[in-house]
Amino acid sequence: MAQLTLNGAWTLYKQGDPTPIPATVPGCVHTDLLAHGLLDDPFYRDNELKQMWIGETDWHYARTFTVAPEFLAHDRVLLRCHGLDTLATIRVNGVEIGRADNMFRTWDFDVKSVLQVGENTIEVAFAAAMTYACQMDAEKGEWPGWVEPMRINSGAWIRKEPCNFGWDWGPKMVTSGIWRAIELVTYEAARLSDVLVTQHHDNGEVSLTVKIAAEVFGDAPIHAAVQVLKEGAAVTATMPVVLTDGAGLVTLRIPDPHLWWVNGLGEQPLYEVKVGLFDNGDGFIDTWTKRIGLRTLTLERHPDEWGESFYFACNGVPFFAKGANWIPASPYPWEPQYALYQMLISAAADVHMNMLRVWGGGVYEDDAFYALCDEYGIAIWQDFMFACGTYPTTDAEFMANVKAEATDNIKRLRHHPCMALWCGNNEIEQGMGGSGWQSKLRWDDYGLLWDKLLPELVAELAPQTAYWPGSPHTPIGDRNDHMNPAAGDTHLWGVWHGKQPFEWYHTRPDRFVSEFGFQSFPEPATVYEYTLPQDRNITSYVMEHHQRSGIGNSTIIHYLLDWFRLSTSFDGTLWLSQILQGMAMKYAVEGWRRNMPRSMGALYWQLNDMWPAPSWSSLDWKGNWKALHYMARRFFAPLLITGVEDEAGGTVHIHATNDQRVEGVGEAEYVLTTAHGEVLEHSTFPVRVTAGTTAVVGSVDVRRWLDAYSPRDLLMWVSLRVDGAVISEDLVTFCRPKHLELAQPSITLDVHTVSDGEFDVTLTTDAAALYVWLELANAKFSDNFVHLRPGTPKTIRVRAQDAADLKVRSLVDTY
Repeated sequence: MAQLTLNGAWTLYKQGDPTPIPATVPGCVHTDLLAHGLLDDPFYRDNELKQMWIGETDWHYARTFTVAPEFLAHDRVLLRCHGLDTLATIRVNGVEIGRADNMFRTWDFDVKSVLQVGENTIEVAFAAAMTYACQMDAEKGEWPGWVEPMRINSGAWIRKEPCNFGWDWGPKMVTSGIWRAIELVTYEAARLSDVLVTQHHDNGEVSLTVKIAAEVFGDAPIHAAVQVLKEGAAVTATMPVVLTDGAGLVTLRIPDPHLWWVNGLGEQPLYEVKVGLFDNGDGFIDTWTKRIGLRTLTLERHPDEWGESFYFACNGVPFFAKGANWIPASPYPWEPQYALYQMLISAAADVHMNMLRVWGGGVYEDDAFYALCDEYGIAIWQDFMFACGTYPTTDAEFMANVKAEATDNIKRLRHHPCMALWCGNNEIEQGMGGSGWQSKLRWDDYGLLWDKLLPELVAELAPQTAYWPGSPHTPIGDRNDHMNPAAGDTHLWGVWHGKQPFEWYHTRPDRFVSEFGFQSFPEPATVYEYTLPQDRNITSYVMEHHQRSGIGNSTIIHYLLDWFRLSTSFDGTLWLSQILQGMAMKYAVEGWRRNMPRSMGALYWQLNDMWPAPSWSSLDWKGNWKALHYMARRFFAPLLITGVEDEAGGTVHIHATNDQRVEGVGEAEYVLTTAHGEVLEHSTFPVRVTAGTTAVVGSVDVRRWLDAYSPRDLLMWVSLRVDGAVISEDLVTFCRPKHLELAQPSITLDVHTVSDGEFDVTLTTDAAALYVWLELANAKFSDNFVHLRPGTPKTIRVRAQDAADLKVRSLVDTY
């Protein structure tokens, strides 16, 4: 086996224009044009409108390459295209060798007969995706879905990244190009066509069954060998495998198995399975290597007193799924690479997330994404790429294309220990139930793809991973009821789209909430990058252009006025929107965590962004942490303390929630103060919480203080200490923050240099200060948006070149 990469420098041409444009592969037309000053930055102001023509234009890529005689002497020479976006015709030395029509597939073309020793040429011509999508709609009929103003086409007839056409948080940028690696690959005598590894766990013992399939080109006998390694050292002997008609099977016992756990439950040791293919003289032919984790990761659905359970278990241990929804990290599909993935996935792990849902309107991410999730213990709920619209499930050509797509991606991803679930689609069942889509797609036709084809493929190709037909989905009762709290998963948008108050979340005892969210603006520094001074009003044309939710900015203001005083500045409004967003998600998540084991999952919408704009994300498009992300570290804490006010009873109930595999033992404390910070009552008491449970650990009667003081002048500070260290905190208020009688605090900063580029900043205050945040350009903070009370300093680690320009603000500075 030999490989010749065709990545690197290519030449790009616009159809009908002979002017060459230097191009880079992997890449796309947009980034090639940007790199050479041929396109204005689409993120700046409303420049997005200047690039719409790109998706309506045919393009072609070309390059030359050299083939050595020994390379061409192999039995088979394939051109392997790991990603073509999307409608491609490929020519080698002027001969058409194949066509592609699915962005998500890997394409192999036999090119031995058209190659020559020495210089060769390759051209990949891309037809305009928008032209094709509109033509198919006209010829075969449009399929209903949620389209304008969110997106410019439903994409039903083209297997391309759905959000390429726009979404309610992203731009309308229809891309084209060779977006993943492209290479020539040779084989001699045979090649490995499939390897499936399954695990068997029994009373602490683990064995692996390795099923091998090889494509044999001639009559020469071949055999295989399998070995398992850990950290480069062999943990099993090399096991020979006899192949009969190219197929063979072997089982290996793993001595002293080290189990892989999701984040927060244990470590993530990884093993390597190596399969080699050899001729009878032990000459090397082909190899296959995958990293795996030894674990069981199951979806548990059982009848119970509330309906039917829906939770995940790792190695038999149920866990509350804490996480978010993942969208593509760039509108340019090739752009997310290891460094960007690492920044975003590590940020998820840093705030105790243990699951991400790869949403069905994007792409099946690059291998690096899943490898990082393996390393960080982030379980993956993987949607197939169908979202928010109907598809032609009765069209044979479409279904064959989808079957090949699903097969490619299930096989590519199935060995990652992070893979927890394959899900058929995003919100199509929701649309079937409430948007009239059944006039075009009946439930029986829906089932052809999501109840038959996809689950059968998952059962065959990834038999140890669960399948779920759609999100949301109810498995009992009326399938049109996509908000059934008794079973399945739900998307709860009563807050935001339904204008329900935040308290509404506490009326929803759903089993697993796989979408819910609230928007905020990026921080001022990010907004300044895409605006001019005259744009910096949230009702300006440019600010509204970047807002893709039709009700977006007005909804933020609606809720902001419900909770906070109106900000007196543009910057203050941006920051306050982030605090508001974090508060909304805190209300939701803490309520569901207190509702364990009835509720067992909360994946907020959304983790990340693909361009600078207001959205539901907790990380902006550059990976900057919004207030929500800092708050997520607290409300996703493994051992959590929360205070819940009972206004009618004049009581605060203190809850402790334990996600760990061991009992939680510590000391709880509450301090009741005035809004200025004067201590009125203080107490501590021991706390013990069984692993994987939640409990009320204390109740405080505050009626006499509510009678003596106004609810506007009371705060309760709740904390939990383990071994003397505070590991969880909460603040209870007895009115909306806008009505609190807060004084202007004097916050002092004591900056201590830890090392070059690292500082410890200790904050103290003379009066209660809420949502205190530090600002410093290009800095990273260990915490932010914290509450301070007099006599209780907090220290935040700051990573920055210099701390001289460090600023501190709190809630009162916004009005």
